[in-house]
Amino acid sequence: MFLLEKQLQLPAVAVDVFAGENRQPAYLAINPAGQIPALRCDDGSILAESVAIAEYLEELYPSPPLIGSSSKERAETRQWWRRVELNITEFIHNAYHYAEGLARFKPRIPVLPEAAEGLKQVAQDRLHWLDSMLGNGLYLCGDRFSAADIWLYVWLDFGLAVNQPFDRNLSKITPWFDRVAKRPSATLSRTLLSEIS
Repeated sequence: MFLLEKQLQLPAVAVDVFAGENRQPAYLAINPAGQIPALRCDDGSILAESVAIAEYLEELYPSPPLIGSSSKERAETRQWWRRVELNITEFIHNAYHYAEGLARFKPRIPVLPEAAEGLKQVAQDRLHWLDSMLGNGLYLCGDRFSAADIWLYVWLDFGLAVNQPFDRNLSKITPWFDRVAKRPSATLSRTLLSEIS
């Protein structure tokens, strides 16, 4: 979705995470952490971690800005991005590993099935917390759409697909989610993901 919003087309190789392809020697030679995504830079070096890749691409292609055009805008985006990542999406992610994705991830990573329900509750609680802090703007950073919106949207959309729906009674998050879902990048990324899976 970030690439679509940036109007960037990069060569891509699909890696089947569900089949564990990212834990095989061929992929580990690219990214020893065994995580996706990984970006091969023009000089042949590899960057991993979504946030680092987004920051790198924003610097190379500053327009349209998704992190920000000024120091203050960049700081504001990073503030909301961190709030979302540390308080909500990490809990959704780990709850999936420990519950719905348990059979797939148990052979690969340490899992705590007994923690799954608690993690889901924390994610929901923190969504209420986030909802209470949002102003009257269209997006997390007021009226400026940003990478923080993309991060929250894709994880809430993922949550819907894995039995972790968010509370649709949230007065700010619900209309925000519906608004972001109508963006062409959201529609196209859902289509592309369904073609891959």
